[in-house]
Amino acid sequence: MESVSVTVSSFLSPNFALKICPLKLSPVFSLPSYSSFVSNASVAAASPRPKNSTPTGKRSSKPTKNLTLTTPTTPEATNSAVPPKKVLVPVGFGTEEMEAVIIVDVLRRAGAQVTMASVEPQLEVEASSGTRLLADTSISNCSHQVFDLIALPGGMPGSVRLRDCEILKKITSKQAEEKRLYGAICAAPAVTLLPWGLLRRKQITCHPAFTDKLPTFWAVKSNIHVSGEVTTSRGPGTSFEFALCLVEQLFGESVAKEIGELLLMHNADDSLKKEEFNEVEWFFDRKPRVLIPIANGSEEIEIVTIVDILRRAKVNVVVASVERSTQIVASQGIKIIADKSISDAAESVYDLIILPGGVAGAERLQKSRILKKLLKEQKVAGRIYGAVCSSSIVLHKHGLLKAKKATAHPSVIGKLTNEVVNGTKVVVDGKVITSRGLANVIDFALAIVSKFFGHARTRSVAEGLVFEYPRS
Repeated sequence: MESVSVTVSSFLSPNFALKICPLKLSPVFSLPSYSSFVSNASVAAASPRPKNSTPTGKRSSKPTKNLTLTTPTTPEATNSAVPPKKVLVPVGFGTEEMEAVIIVDVLRRAGAQVTMASVEPQLEVEASSGTRLLADTSISNCSHQVFDLIALPGGMPGSVRLRDCEILKKITSKQAEEKRLYGAICAAPAVTLLPWGLLRRKQITCHPAFTDKLPTFWAVKSNIHVSGEVTTSRGPGTSFEFALCLVEQLFGESVAKEIGELLLMHNADDSLKKEEFNEVEWFFDRKPRVLIPIANGSEEIEIVTIVDILRRAKVNVVVASVERSTQIVASQGIKIIADKSISDAAESVYDLIILPGGVAGAERLQKSRILKKLLKEQKVAGRIYGAVCSSSIVLHKHGLLKAKKATAHPSVIGKLTNEVVNGTKVVVDGKVITSRGLANVIDFALAIVSKFFGHARTRSVAEGLVFEYPRS
């Protein structure tokens, strides 16, 4: 198997420090056939492809013309006679939120019935960068269920919390004994699965900070590795690849490619990462303050990724709900608890306001009078604002993109009447920043870090994510 090398920083999360050696970097967001990651047994042998799923040829680098933000049609989702694929994603205090949310989001888009279960006494879990997630159920309620897949997110001390959960250990051990699929990402392969004895005679990968904990002969340096029933991966920056690899094992290659297209996952050379116009400095002599308003139907991948990456860069981030409750239900059903309400958040001034996407969420953000007032004040005061995915339309309808170049999700970009920049993941025009969203949101968040702090800190954050970032 051909190894893929990456470079990582000295931290897994804002509060977790480790010294590690940098490695050679390779592109993250490529979409090879996931059978290339298999060791000793093929993906197909681990989980047979449904009869009506056939391999496809090389995918086009361009998104499909009828690209939408809705859940795609899959054999499992449409045929009521076929039971849905059941997936367990356990979470605990300190779980890496990008990994947990991306895994759940992507698998649900593919048609899987995903249960996010808390290993804590309560359902509310504070993740490694401070995002508060509300699990679907307690792990104790999952002990007698049978799952097609168990996927463990990483993060510290989240991986330790998973390791110390006896119920989860028994569920996962039985999964391995019965030759059903299981996997882990980031710290979880080394910190959780290894002590449970579930990696014997398996080639595995993990976050580079934990590679020294793996048996030397069985450790590999690829972003994704499949060895029999177990799939392992390296970190937040490889979460999309990891999730799509799991989709392929559950639903087949054609479904995985369809989901990849919907997530806007392209090969590194398919589109420019960033274009900047009317360049100005975003400089602050203090820690920048950023507001991220959220609503029911907001895209959870975008919320969590922006919050996680900005907090890793030591930005002061406030997540505010425009709903009556601080708890919102995001576009793929994940429950997120905001830091405060939009009315409370409006009492402060922010250096940057960022709107996450999601069609239903964007509509609700647009209806918020308080948020509209904040955005208008932001523009008048010459402060920074931006949006990802479908929320660029919110800025457009509020008159905040006049004479500005911008981009948006392909399904809504035709509705923008200002100058549109197509084929670029992130567009910066003066003090306005927009993005296509979904899988491009990591580039978007890192572009903000770069404008705030410069290249060195941005590269350090990217390395901690195990995400490709230019050396200069």
